[in-house]
Order: sequence, then C-alpha cells, then structure tokens
Amino acid sequence: MSDVAAEAHVSVKTVSRVVNRAPGVRPDTEARVRAVIERIGFGRHGAPHTQLSRTQTIGLVIEDLANPFYSQLGAAVEREARIRQYQLITASAEGSPTRQRGILRGLVARRVDGVVIVPADDTPAGDLALGADDIPIVYIDRPVRGDAADTIVSDNAGGVRSAVEHLVAHGHHQIGFLGDHAEYWTARRRREAFLDVHTSLTLPGEPRVAMGPHTTESAVAALTQWGRGREPVTAVITGNNRVTLTVLHALRQLDLRLALVGYDDFELADLVEPPVTVVHADPAALGQKAAQQLFARLLGDESPPQTVVMPTRLIVRASGGPPARPRRRPNPGR
Repeated sequence: MSDVAAEAHVSVKTVSRVVNRAPGVRPDTEARVRAVIERIGFGRHGAPHTQLSRTQTIGLVIEDLANPFYSQLGAAVEREARIRQYQLITASAEGSPTRQRGILRGLVARRVDGVVIVPADDTPAGDLALGADDIPIVYIDRPVRGDAADTIVSDNAGGVRSAVEHLVAHGHHQIGFLGDHAEYWTARRRREAFLDVHTSLTLPGEPRVAMGPHTTESAVAALTQWGRGREPVTAVITGNNRVTLTVLHALRQLDLRLALVGYDDFELADLVEPPVTVVHADPAALGQKAAQQLFARLLGDESPPQTVVMPTRLIVRASGGPPARPRRRPNPGR
C-alpha cells in the first residue's frame, strides 16, 4: 500500500479509502490511484490482489473466551457486525502478548478489514502486526502506550469510588481491596482508585490491599490477616468477577460474615445468599461502542483518535449492608 501511495503522490490513508471504496476521495485522485494499482499491483504483505474489495470480516481479540465478561462483550461486537453483514473472527490471547502477536498476524493473513482488541499488554498492536497494512484498530477495556488509536474503556475510578462510598454510607470504615494481577492495566487502575478514595474520605488506618492472581487459599490468608487486631475489616471490594467468586469461596470456608461489593456483575449474583452488590461495567455497551467506532473508521471517518470512557453503575443488593453484629458467645453458666 505504501508503494502505491508513493507512486500516486498521495497518503497511505487515501489509498486505503480508494481500495475500500470509502467516500471522500476526489474523482481525479481516485483515478490516479487506481491507475497505479493497475500498473504495479496491490496486496497486503506484497501479495497481488486483483479484486479491490473488502473481505467483510473483522477480528476480535479478547483475553478469555470463557470469562462471561468477555463473552458478553464479544456478543455485542458480533451483533454490530451482523447488522452490517460482516463476519466476526474471534480469538483469545489468554493474556499472552506472544499469543496475541500470532493471532494478529493470522488476522492480517486473512485480510480482515479491522480489529477490536483487548490488549494483552501496553505494547501497541500496530507495531506488532497491523500498522504496515493500515488496518484500523480499536482498543477496548485497556489502553496502550504511545498508539494513536481509538480506545474504549470503563470508568474504573468512578466505579471503585461508588463501591467505597456505598460501604461507607452503610457504616463501614475498615475496608479491604482484593484486586487481580497488577500486570493488567484495569487491576492497577482500580487499585489506584481505591487508594485515592481511601485518602480522600480520610478512612482510618493504612489501606488493606492484596493483588492477585488469587486462589481461595490466598484470599483466605488475606481475609484472615485483615481480621486480626483491634480494627478488623468489615467489608471487602473485589477487583473483578473472577476475584469475587474466589472471595465467596474463601468467606464460606472461613464462615465469615463481611460486606462485599464486587467489580463486574456475574451470573447468579442475585441468587447468592446474600445477593452480591456489584459495580456493573456493562461489557455489552463497551463492545457495541468499540464496534461502532471501528465501522465509523471503515466508512471513512478520519477524525483524530478518541478515548471514550463508558460509565459504570452500582447495582445494590444485600451484600453491601451494615457491619454484622458480633456473634454472641454462649454463656457457660446456663
């Protein structure tokens, strides 16, 4: 594509618009570009293609297909693709940058028209596999450093603040935070938000924070430690749906009554006893917005890349209630 652009004295973006039959190119410019294509050929990675049309496919690279959060996100992207008569190719990088690179190169080989990606790390995907082909990218759930591309994220700070304020309003001042692995941007952002709110609300003592990855055993250890001393925790906030489920197992194992607010809603959260209060990040809305932004680029939108912060909402259920009363010890004299 860059060879065609240089020969026709236009930008790579203009060549992309001509190839994809996008609006906004002057007729004389389009004719010049097509004449160069006819003369020297055009293809991704140097492979000649005579059919100058889109493949009507887009790619979606997520972290974990088995995680309900990403399942809902993917379903929303697929709906937007289906509306536009596009096919969606979905793959899971499983948190591995190496696997992500392989997936992206495979998508390029399949000549996808664009990609929505949950980045495995903060390295720009375009530097790894897509940039040379001028394929539009939309990052979702997490940003990357130094890449001028559209990014759709949740209001992580606002979501954590709503969780802390809800617990404080119900009388909790000793609150712990169990987050996911700190290598993830979302985990770090939610931890930072918890520390910021802890300071701004002048909650007593040092913040209790334990980052993952968590097992039931590690959650039991953290909750046991936080339960010691004169000011034990009375409430816990979890960093995502997987950590929430781990904490529920730990609380059951310890037979411990703590208030709980989880980040991310999860299936059957309203049927657990007590039903779990959650910060709902709305993965379907994230996926829909990311897909819509990608298709806007495919239609020729050349406005500057934007970062969209999607709102969260607190779904109040019973688990975030007031501190439990201490259990009365039996009177041995009776």
